[in-house]
Amino acid sequence: MSISDLYPTGLHEQNTGHFGTIVRLALRDDKIDENEYVLLKRLARRLDISKSEFKSILKNPDKYPANPPVSYNERLERLYDLTKMLFLDRNPTIDKTSLMDRIAIELGFPVENVRLIVKESIKFFLKEPDLEDFKAEIKKVNLIKH
Repeated sequence: MSISDLYPTGLHEQNTGHFGTIVRLALRDDKIDENEYVLLKRLARRLDISKSEFKSILKNPDKYPANPPVSYNERLERLYDLTKMLFLDRNPTIDKTSLMDRIAIELGFPVENVRLIVKESIKFFLKEPDLEDFKAEIKKVNLIKH
């Protein structure tokens, strides 16, 4: 075991916290369906989540608190991942939008812009955007240049 295994970096802690949030969203209906599992596997690879961490986070996602990134682009990427998980079923509902409001605030988006950001996220995401298009649209709505 290396030193880096014993003392995880801040980035890795952010990634495991982000992944824990995504798993909590996937489990909002108490099960992870096939599409959600495929997305989780893909995101785990992208976030450098090991197989043992993957299993641990699936068992107890609440053990991994969200730790929002400072970078605006990273926050947009997190919002994209979370929106994708919420809308795999292409079904926007009031409870999902209120959950999106809380997520956007937790990620550090300005409270006064959250409603517009969530509205645009849902509208845009239902069109199956890629990450770069998503970031550009949310930056327009948020009216902040980063």
